[in-house]
Amino acid sequence: MKEMNKTKDFVTRSIGNQTLVVPLTGSVGDLNAIYSLNETGAAIWQMIRDRIPLPQIADAVCRKFEVSAEEAAADIKDFIADLHHSGLIDTSSTDGA
Repeated sequence: MKEMNKTKDFVTRSIGNQTLVVPLTGSVGDLNAIYSLNETGAAIWQMIRDRIPLPQIADAVCRKFEVSAEEAAADIKDFIADLHHSGLIDTSSTDGA
């Protein structure tokens, strides 16, 4: 099982139907460091921040957005990979794998 941890301190703000995630480190004028999340991404981001396990995140996404378990799992996997690639979270194995 993988554990996800945020890698920096962030300010998260909702504007309309978008959620902005702004790292508190780096240059204030660095617009490349601001991340915009849609409703689904914002929901997943909040669950990651609340340290909800991945299976429960997938179940919540299935219920809230009325998608299949397979579609939810694939989308969450891609989203987490994007967050990791962007440096917003660190994924580490908790089972020694």
